Amino acid sequence: MVGHTILSPTTLTLASLVEVAPSSWGVPSVEVISDPATFAGMESVWNDTVERAGVAHPFLRHEWLCTWWDCFGASRRLHIVVVRSNGRIMAIAPLMWDTTWMYGVPVRCLRLLQNDHTPRTDIIVAERPEDAYRAIWRSLMNSSETWDVLQLSQIPSSSPTLSTFLSLAADEGCKSGIWHSDDSPYLLLDRPWDTYCAGLKPKLKQNLRNRWSRLEAIGSPILQVIQDRSAVQAASDEALHLEASGWKYNAGTAIGSDPWTHHFYTRLATRAAGRGWLRLLFLTVNGRRIATAYSACYQDRLMFLKTGYDPEYARYSPFNLLTHAALRDAFATDLAEVDFLGDDEPWKLEWTKTTRSHDWLFIFRPTLRGQLVHQLKFRLKPALFRLKPAFQRWREA
Repeated sequence: MVGHTILSPTTLTLASLVEVAPSSWGVPSVEVISDPATFAGMESVWNDTVERAGVAHPFLRHEWLCTWWDCFGASRRLHIVVVRSNGRIMAIAPLMWDTTWMYGVPVRCLRLLQNDHTPRTDIIVAERPEDAYRAIWRSLMNSSETWDVLQLSQIPSSSPTLSTFLSLAADEGCKSGIWHSDDSPYLLLDRPWDTYCAGLKPKLKQNLRNRWSRLEAIGSPILQVIQDRSAVQAASDEALHLEASGWKYNAGTAIGSDPWTHHFYTRLATRAAGRGWLRLLFLTVNGRRIATAYSACYQDRLMFLKTGYDPEYARYSPFNLLTHAALRDAFATDLAEVDFLGDDEPWKLEWTKTTRSHDWLFIFRPTLRGQLVHQLKFRLKPALFRLKPAFQRWREA
């Protein structure tokens, strides 16, 4: 038989068995971690799993999630599902228990470690996805505590987690629904810088030339890139101060508006810089920092986490100039992508038209509260939304 190898009893050695036996022969085992100290001690094996899973962002790394838990985990309980085969981690579901209210109904919610400060997340699957997902699902359904809602938020729309869990939920008779979150603009650096610039809108290019000339009239604008650990620690306070300047502080959305949010970004700067992927960008003029991007540079991708500028220099459009300089530097240093993260705001779409979609998956356990919330969220609310224009016309008649 062409293309096949026949093993005789004399050649069926231990070495040949190891060679031909797939790793999938190992039966998965599941462990649930609820102790924060145990979670804190998992950095090495956790990050190894993230890397084997091919995750192209840092938001599932141990330093990110451990920092998140330290700052936002109060009143919640860890429920991290770890799937192993032959002692090696196949997958991790970084979940937590949260008692919350949905449409006036108190629900017991199992959800990912995520809030507005984690722009992208998922279940970490490094090996045998079908077996790993099923093992996680069975663990959740067999939990000694009953949840009403499983909330997997801010999942990339292309992730197999969505379709797989929808299928598993349907097989179990659980209602489910998907809520679309945001479309995050990103730019692939797959062409020369000059070619990219030629494709920008003339109005944007004219604006950049004018603002840059005005800024040069008072000093020399320079892009400052800081990634050394000690330098990041020294400059992080100034970056957060610039982020909080102007309208963000007045609106209460700045990092400094909430002490735990400030603590999160301050501590993350230390931990992430120590791992080599946190990057602070500044636009300076005459040595003064007038705009910033608190960023990550991970697997050749630059990601803008938080941005801001000194309102005293608003007439120069300092963050637009910083963006232009940062993109030029990204092209020059052979990065693969710049990810703007967040919503597809108009200023981001001036630089790129490509976006990456994210969804929230809700699965409702067949409990009274779970079924009630499903009806409210995916039946009643959409119906009321459809009726809103007619009601508005009736009011105006």
